[in-house]
Amino acid sequence: MRVSVTDAKGQLTELVRRAEAGDEVVLTRHGHAAVRLVPVTAVPDSKSRRALLEAARTSGASKAKAGPDAARSQDFLYGDDGLPG
Repeated sequence: MRVSVTDAKGQLTELVRRAEAGDEVVLTRHGHAAVRLVPVTAVPDSKSRRALLEAARTSGASKAKAGPDAARSQDFLYGDDGLPG
């Protein structure tokens, strides 16, 4: 939605609500886009970031143990003599 700056003065609260809801709100000056209203994303605190990082580490560690060792993952391609079989 495009709204002139002059018109936006009277309906700023509604425009902010629409931007927070996900609508694209562009304010224009003399018919040209001047600014875009976008919602601010919350920055997680250090406790939340630490919990997310720990969850990723735990998930990665459990997946690493599930499969074969990468150094031996293609042994099935070779015979006992070490040649392609």
